[in-house]
Amino acid sequence: MSIVLFGLLAIVLYVAVAIRSSTGSVAAPGGDTLSAPTTLIAAAALVAHALALYPMAFTAQGFNFGIFTAASLVAWLITVITVIASTRRPLASLAVVILPFAAVVVGLSLAFSHPHIIHEHAPGIALHIALSLVAYALFAIAAVQALYYAFAERRLKAHHPVMSFLPPLTVMEQTMFQLTGIAFVLLSVGLATGIAYIEDVRGQHLAHKIVFSGLAWLTFAVLLAGRRWRRWRGRHAVKYVIGGTCLLAVGFFGSKIALELILNRA
Repeated sequence: MSIVLFGLLAIVLYVAVAIRSSTGSVAAPGGDTLSAPTTLIAAAALVAHALALYPMAFTAQGFNFGIFTAASLVAWLITVITVIASTRRPLASLAVVILPFAAVVVGLSLAFSHPHIIHEHAPGIALHIALSLVAYALFAIAAVQALYYAFAERRLKAHHPVMSFLPPLTVMEQTMFQLTGIAFVLLSVGLATGIAYIEDVRGQHLAHKIVFSGLAWLTFAVLLAGRRWRRWRGRHAVKYVIGGTCLLAVGFFGSKIALELILNRA
């Protein structure tokens, strides 16, 4: 029962912060950092989310990495990073999209249960999972920032006003590349540690994940190389960030949907 209560509390608090962000009560024109009261509400939501998530993930049988638990964990990481970043930089606008997303994921994790217990306790596997999840979270935030950038740029070119809570284009672009760069390093190390534990690609149902993760890694590598040597920016970079993030999502969650929900192979 406590799982449901904590989960519902997290949902309510996430929505409250998102509403405050969208109405401009925490964001001045040109974007702003999260205010102290809003940060406290967001922190309370994260604590409630963690208290609901922990017993779902850490069970007596082992670590549950089922699709809905994994999605909830990724959503929690995304929100943690967003809240921390928004207290230091004018990124409160991210809460408008990310916190409602987290609320929906929490609701799904409460409503559905498809356990996938991981019995492997090797440190390398734990490191691979941790690095990959943080990388996914950072890429997801970068993708949201990329969508904001594309929206704001289109509005400006059409001579329409941009929503006041959005930061300047230069800030959004800089943030997008910083997040992508950090996430790329983490993803590279995560993939390298994961490869060391591959024994049977087909038997472990990894072919789909390997292909899409590899394509995503290549997409981000091309983007960062283009940024370094060709000075890529703007709409060109947005396409790569969103495309690479979608490839990662298909590789990770696509394979879990197929195996756990369609084929029922937990």
